[in-house]
Amino acid sequence: MHAEHAADLFPHVRIVMGMVLGLAMTRLLTGFASLVQYPGRYPLSATHLLWALSILLDLVMFWWWEFALARIEVWTFTIFMFLIVYTILLFLMAALLFPDSIEEYGGYEAYLIRRRWWFFGLLGATFVMDAIDTMIKGADYWQIWSRAHMVEVPLGIALCIVAGSTVRRRVHLSLAVLYLLYQGSWIVRSAAHGV
Repeated sequence: MHAEHAADLFPHVRIVMGMVLGLAMTRLLTGFASLVQYPGRYPLSATHLLWALSILLDLVMFWWWEFALARIEVWTFTIFMFLIVYTILLFLMAALLFPDSIEEYGGYEAYLIRRRWWFFGLLGATFVMDAIDTMIKGADYWQIWSRAHMVEVPLGIALCIVAGSTVRRRVHLSLAVLYLLYQGSWIVRSAAHGV
């Protein structure tokens, strides 16, 4: 697509991404509301709540950082599809955290442990997708974040493999806390760069 049409296409891309992200946020917020509405239905899990909170924060951060897509001067269908796939991954993580029913599992923590490879596989994929997303936004943007991605992508994938490989609840709780701290560091670093 020619540069003169890029400004026209960006709002369209944002709308499509916003629809998918809105569905993901709705899923999480409805899940949180359900926990308040029916507190005794299933035992609460700190691990599950922390992961749900962190994915909600991921959605908000993703939505904010995608404003940098306005830098793209030439849009292609490949870039568009990449962004849609990325948002779908985020939606799937939200849907995994609050499924339609967990009756057969007896609680959210048992459910999350049993579905850990799906959840952490998707989370690991988002580390890679985030690095590619940063590259798409241009050389200047990549220069700011490339060193961080070179460390965080392999480390994030390794932690997802560890989480997928274990059923130990303490490990899962520790990783949820660690991921929230990681997100906090991204917010601080972004503010420092004026992003």
